[in-house]
Amino acid sequence: MSAMNGSFQMLPTVDFCGLRVTRMIIGANPFGGYSHQNSQRDEVMRTFYSVPRILETWERAEAAGINTFITNNETPHVIQAVKEYLGGRGGGDGTLQWISQINGRTAPDMLTAISDAVKIGCKAIYFHGMRTDKLFEQQDAATLRTWCDHARSLGVPVGVAAHDPRVHLWVNSLDLVDFHAVCFFNCGSLHSGKGERFQLADVIAATEAIRTIKKPCIGYKIMGAGRIDARMAFEYAFTHIKSADVVNVGMHRGDKDNMVEENAAMVREILG
Repeated sequence: MSAMNGSFQMLPTVDFCGLRVTRMIIGANPFGGYSHQNSQRDEVMRTFYSVPRILETWERAEAAGINTFITNNETPHVIQAVKEYLGGRGGGDGTLQWISQINGRTAPDMLTAISDAVKIGCKAIYFHGMRTDKLFEQQDAATLRTWCDHARSLGVPVGVAAHDPRVHLWVNSLDLVDFHAVCFFNCGSLHSGKGERFQLADVIAATEAIRTIKKPCIGYKIMGAGRIDARMAFEYAFTHIKSADVVNVGMHRGDKDNMVEENAAMVREILG
């Protein structure tokens, strides 16, 4: 792997639920064509990110000093890349550790989806924001407890994503999860049929929730899906989240080939 060359230098890390995780994680929305911009942009990303190019991007992330990646558990070509990278039960040549976002749309049920991700080799899992949002609407703590208990029985930390900070505060009050993945923008509007909505005021509420929640947090969509300057987003995020929290950033190398290296350099500089 390219990460084994002499230039390798790990980004600053934190203890994240027993895992040593770099404060920037590389995400995967561009891999699956989830631009949160428009359908044309989605297609451009899907076309660019073949399995070999995803694998190359992870190798370059290793070389840039990142040690963790996040993907969903069901986009076919993305999960194929995960399997090739990890080589089955986490025994491949890749050195990045995988945190799996679990949706459960293509599995028979959520428990099966959790089990499948653990078999492939994930080190932690969290539930898709749309699924958590729905549990909040229904005030269904029992289902969340069942999902969390199953994940922990398989030996992995478990968390939730959500789009509305109120959802995270509700989950936090239940004390069921090990960590939270907090969206900087309340763009769950897409899942409720209201389209893409990115409003700067959302960022204030999101970061306030992150600081209120004592458990580790992953901040995501810190750049508003490409709407905000990268340096500005990193500086704001690291100033307004807790010192043990991390950010998850998707990177479309079709826009700039060295985006992974450039983002890693910014994070290293900002964190000193």
